[in-house]
Amino acid sequence: MEVIYTGLRQTPEMIVNAALQEDVRVIGLSILSGAHNAIVPRVMELLREKEMTGVAVIVGGIIPDDDARELQRQGVYRVFQPGASLDSIVSSVREAAGQ
Repeated sequence: MEVIYTGLRQTPEMIVNAALQEDVRVIGLSILSGAHNAIVPRVMELLREKEMTGVAVIVGGIIPDDDARELQRQGVYRVFQPGASLDSIVSSVREAAGQ
């Protein structure tokens, strides 16, 4: 696998455009700011607009259970909260990349 790191403080538009240019299978978002309810739905919307529905989105961060369920309802592949094992994250990325 190749990992493309776009850096901190990327807008949803920047994230999706980079994913489109690089032809990715998985987008991983780490959000510790509490902005997951603003950023992730917009990323999902842009992916649909650009017909990139085959791209899996994995989110990690300080995300309450109710918010995690809602993000998954919106199409997020997996949500990882504090304490998630590295093995489960790696497994999910591999699984998502193989879709």
